Amino acid sequence: MFATRRKSKSRPGFLQRLARDVAGNTAAIMAAALLPLAGFTGAALDTARLYVVKVRLQQSCDAGALAGRKMMTGTSLTEDNKTQAKIFFDNNFKSGWFKTSDVSFAASDTDDGQVKGTASVKVPVTLMSIFGAGPTTLTVTCEARKEIGDVDVMFVLDTTGSMVCNTSESSCTQTPIAVATPAGTRYYLQEKSDSKIKALRKAVMTFYDTLAAAADPNSRIRYGFVPYSSAANVGPLLPANYLVDSAEYQTRHVVGDSPSGSITTNTYNKTDKATCLAREGRSVAYPQYPATKSWMSDWQSVTSGSDKPGICTIKTQAQIPVWRYEPWTLDVSQYKTGASVLDPTRIDGTTSAWDGCVVERNTVGSATFTQGNLPPDLDIDLPPTNNATKWRPAWIDATYDRPDAAADDSTSDYWPSSSSVFRSRNVAELLKSGYYVCPKRAQRLAEMTRTQVSNYVNASDFRAIGGTYHDAGMIWGARFISPTGMFAADTDCRANRTCGRHIILMTDGAMAPNHCIYGYQGFERLEGRVMGYKPVGTCTRYNDQTYVTGLPGTLVDRHNERLQAICTQAKNKGITIWVVAYAQALTDDMRDCASSSDTAIYAPTDQKLEDAFKQIAGKIAELRISK
Repeated sequence: MFATRRKSKSRPGFLQRLARDVAGNTAAIMAAALLPLAGFTGAALDTARLYVVKVRLQQSCDAGALAGRKMMTGTSLTEDNKTQAKIFFDNNFKSGWFKTSDVSFAASDTDDGQVKGTASVKVPVTLMSIFGAGPTTLTVTCEARKEIGDVDVMFVLDTTGSMVCNTSESSCTQTPIAVATPAGTRYYLQEKSDSKIKALRKAVMTFYDTLAAAADPNSRIRYGFVPYSSAANVGPLLPANYLVDSAEYQTRHVVGDSPSGSITTNTYNKTDKATCLAREGRSVAYPQYPATKSWMSDWQSVTSGSDKPGICTIKTQAQIPVWRYEPWTLDVSQYKTGASVLDPTRIDGTTSAWDGCVVERNTVGSATFTQGNLPPDLDIDLPPTNNATKWRPAWIDATYDRPDAAADDSTSDYWPSSSSVFRSRNVAELLKSGYYVCPKRAQRLAEMTRTQVSNYVNASDFRAIGGTYHDAGMIWGARFISPTGMFAADTDCRANRTCGRHIILMTDGAMAPNHCIYGYQGFERLEGRVMGYKPVGTCTRYNDQTYVTGLPGTLVDRHNERLQAICTQAKNKGITIWVVAYAQALTDDMRDCASSSDTAIYAPTDQKLEDAFKQIAGKIAELRISK
């Protein structure tokens, strides 16, 4: 009997067991999927890193391009501009951030005067490196444009006497220069070689160039100008029916005549009585005035001899007019057209022509004003419908001083007084001394070329003389740019375009009115339009005192209140007011007039003035990323 040996079974290996073990299938699948899962995770992480880096790179490129465009003043990017652009890029993208390397940025100008930039960086991978992936180079581009929509800019520019001085002087003594104009000889002050008005001309052109560089072919930029001192020259810009046909002036007119000087006697022999009496009479000085001479006859009968029938004695004596100095209504229907007309205050045939300045419409002498209840002269939108709301042409040739507010009859041609140039009635001296000033004619809003703007500020009549009345300039600047006023057609906004309106008030001095000058509010000493009181006595400046005890506010205070009433209206209409105090500290009234603290600028030097105008133009232009 044979014994048999049972064959022993071998132990299966790991893979065999795994294959037979249903539960082990899951582990196999997970193991097989581990590598691609690691790839997906690495790709997601590195993609996220690349996205974050690219966003920061794009933002930094934008910042650099914006900085370069902001610094660029012309149409070409200078090396300094490129340096500034690179600084802004570097400040926003630090080399080594996220272990990046090889960071680069380059800015250049485009054909249309904008700034483009290109930035690149090398970004290492993390998990993907186990699959052999290397660093990725990212590149972005950007472009910055300085563009504007439709912009209206109204320059209200101080052209008072101190503008002929330099910035280190609050005042200076300069020679008056005679200039021939259609209205006769006018005077301006000789400018110093480094005068403020010369710097102003340059600053205006810098403003123009800065804004022009930001304009695209579709931009519409309109400019207006109101040079001012104690008045503004706006009359020829107004429709004829905005001006009265007759108005009351502080003037004079003839009420009679009076004998003057010695008597001349002439004897005529062999003259009959009728012939003698016929020699009696008066000469005609001018159709509307009395005689300048009179003849008185005396006839004596002669009955015998060679002298019969009689002797005629004629006595001749000059006659001078008796003038009544008082408020008097004058016909200005022809005068307001600019035509040369007879001066109604003279008897020698002298003619007079209008220079374009106007006296404001009706007002009230108040220390304060309320928006919504303003007098006609302060309402920037009120249309002229009657004499109370129309303007009257300034007439210096027909304006006279007198001892006090009451009417006065006199044979004196003028009122001599050592206390006032105006009362001495020397028109040339009035003009030389700034007692009456009519600046360069204003310019309503219009599209203007660089040449036109340059011609305006460099014109022979863009000159300085006179005292500072900010309200005289601002009232017309506000009227010309108001979107709801008499000149709204000049300020229209085009459809689908942004529309900005800006007033730039530039001055080198605080308000400095004088009640003895003849300005945009007439003759304050005799009319009291601003103070509501007609002062008497000598002409003195009322800057630091009231006219009479108990009367609120000085003349300076009253004019500053008027300025604020004007500025408030403009700001309420969405007009941005920029105030530039040039070599003059910013006063509270200047700050209050400005739209905000950011739009009230102190410019102590010529260069700072130019910088201020450039800064304003840059802020008006809209800096943006276009690509």
